[in-house]
Amino acid sequence: MEKEVWRFIDSGNCSPEFNMALDEALLDWNSEGKIPPTIRFYGWNPATLSIGYFQKVEREIDLDAVKKYGLGFVRRPTGGRGVLHDQELTYSVIVSEEHPEMPKTVTEAYRVISEGVLQGFRKLGLDAYFAVPKTAEEREGLKNPRSAVCFDAPSWYELVVEGRKVAGSSQTRQKGVILQHGSILLDIDEDKLFDLFKYPSERVKERMQRNFKNKAVAINALREIPVTIEEAKKAFKEGFEEGLNVVLEPYQLTNEELNYVNEIAERRYKTDEWNFKR
Repeated sequence: MEKEVWRFIDSGNCSPEFNMALDEALLDWNSEGKIPPTIRFYGWNPATLSIGYFQKVEREIDLDAVKKYGLGFVRRPTGGRGVLHDQELTYSVIVSEEHPEMPKTVTEAYRVISEGVLQGFRKLGLDAYFAVPKTAEEREGLKNPRSAVCFDAPSWYELVVEGRKVAGSSQTRQKGVILQHGSILLDIDEDKLFDLFKYPSERVKERMQRNFKNKAVAINALREIPVTIEEAKKAFKEGFEEGLNVVLEPYQLTNEELNYVNEIAERRYKTDEWNFKR
């Protein structure tokens, strides 16, 4: 049987507002039937703290620290918690809710899409698997995450290696389209990450950072030979093709499409109203 052809965009390192605007534009175009399902890889310039759609900036984020480190700052259209996008490969998947391979529930669709990420880790020689909460207590914990830090909290079908989380993803559904995007960490600066959030006390911060080491890990901490971003892109592109049983066809945005993306970036993701008012 012939495999379905999906679009593949590698947009390189872009500004935080452009990154979020392009994901939104792809969702729009897919909902209008203008583009097929699409997978996109990207990076961030500058390194950026992104926060989930529902997060309260004033209560959770130390904006002085964001400024001190020279980071970008943007609110995602998806839920979840704060993510430091630095030494990582970021991906997004845009596909119709009506796609025959997409389950109706968010959790199951997340598992199907994340199969591509799982296969990417395996291509890098890492024994990744999906963690599923087993007890009622664990399931309850997913509903009430105690931490503002994304990689500090498990969720359904989280990707783990040796019991530690290796990728963080979030999803939204709008206009009949699923947008899932996520971070695949190559390396992580834990001190910088934990400086970006507010805590009840220094002791709580130290305890959470200590615990974090047992919960999350970057690819290069698991490999003897560090992986480059180009090697990661190759592994995860092949992983998505295998995991989703599709062919990914490279695509460059037209000038008209770029203008549309930049217009969304200016109107929404660059504004204080979007990023800070929740």
